[in-house]
Amino acid sequence: MLLIYTHKITNRLTYTTRQLFERILGVEVTFTTKVEDFIKHSGPKITYSKQPLQNEFFIRSNDLLFEQGINDLEIKVSDWDGVPCFFSCGERSAIPYDIFSASFFLLSRYEEYLPHVKDSVGRFPAKESIAHQNGFLQLPVVDIWAHKLLRALKERFPDIQTKQRKYSFTPIINVTTSHCYALRGFTRSLGGFFLDLGKFKFRSMVRRLSVLLGFKKDPYDNFYELIDIHKKFPIKTMFFFQLAKYSAHDKNVSANNNKFRYLIKSVADYSEVSLSTSFLSSTDKKVLKEEKRTLADLINRPVNYSRLRYNRVNVPSTYRNLIETEFTDDFSMGYTHEIGFRAGTCTPFHFYDINMEVRQPLKVHPFAVHDYALINYKRKDEAFEIMDQVYRQIKQVNGDLIAVFSNELLGSSHKINWFELYQSFLKRYYV
Repeated sequence: MLLIYTHKITNRLTYTTRQLFERILGVEVTFTTKVEDFIKHSGPKITYSKQPLQNEFFIRSNDLLFEQGINDLEIKVSDWDGVPCFFSCGERSAIPYDIFSASFFLLSRYEEYLPHVKDSVGRFPAKESIAHQNGFLQLPVVDIWAHKLLRALKERFPDIQTKQRKYSFTPIINVTTSHCYALRGFTRSLGGFFLDLGKFKFRSMVRRLSVLLGFKKDPYDNFYELIDIHKKFPIKTMFFFQLAKYSAHDKNVSANNNKFRYLIKSVADYSEVSLSTSFLSSTDKKVLKEEKRTLADLINRPVNYSRLRYNRVNVPSTYRNLIETEFTDDFSMGYTHEIGFRAGTCTPFHFYDINMEVRQPLKVHPFAVHDYALINYKRKDEAFEIMDQVYRQIKQVNGDLIAVFSNELLGSSHKINWFELYQSFLKRYYV
């Protein structure tokens, strides 16, 4: 067991160090503020404070983990043997950066509490992040820093016990538009037909008529094909269905449509099914509870997992709403149109509410890739090149590669055959 001596044990400190040591590195950790207990400890130990006690493994602390609330921080990103890092420690420290404070800054989404301009749908923009501005968005730096620290500790304590994590790959199918033309009712179908006509989208008109007349299958209805593919790979796959009322942002099939309900129940027989929330429910707990209850009643099992419309995470309010409506896990921590690690990690972590200064029970599963971030690539090999880079970074630290795909993009016609690309991703990254 690793013992950490510090002058003050805070929620921020225990939250961050347990995430790094126990969840990323598999090292048990405990804390003390008593010098005599630290000196007596015969196993691996660290001093995390402003000054070392003797000649022990010492990391000079930044003030961040001993503060409360949000304060102005001066952050200067520098290079640590090829890896960006910040909160420099000085020469006496065993490692050159206070990675505990740096990790807390990223994991807590500290920067998202600070004033910023949101995008058109109310999200924190990737370009506002320190990771994007300093060129390390595509690196799981928290995990990389943790492993660099472990290597330094092993030089001092060769017998330190670790429990190595295993790499995992979880593909997510996000269903906010289950059908392009089918199951939409006479009024919406007629409206869509005249909308296509007004915009001279004659191919869309022909496809719509072919589907509605039963000559062709709806292009977005690829669920059973996906299930057949998933059966070939021993990996966990997840479907998130939206059961929202029609609005400007949510235009899926009605949750009362019997064929749509049967589809969800059928998919739930073969895969994990949970809730893709509506735009309105991200700010309205009553609507969120209703959507959750509707899906739970439909599949006859608890609904514990969520994905937010447009990945619209606004900390801390969004996560507080999920907690109050009894969700246990969320899979929205990422950027829709940027590949990378919004919280700097490829390891699930608990939400830390800075305003309340407490670790909350909601577990956050960060995703690295959303298919809409790949949409501008013209060739299959280009998409693979960027995916391979992300895969190698995650595999190196035994992390979780979570990738989000939408049935509508998998069923649409673009420069790349997305359905074939998805199958190739499964074959390449499931190992």
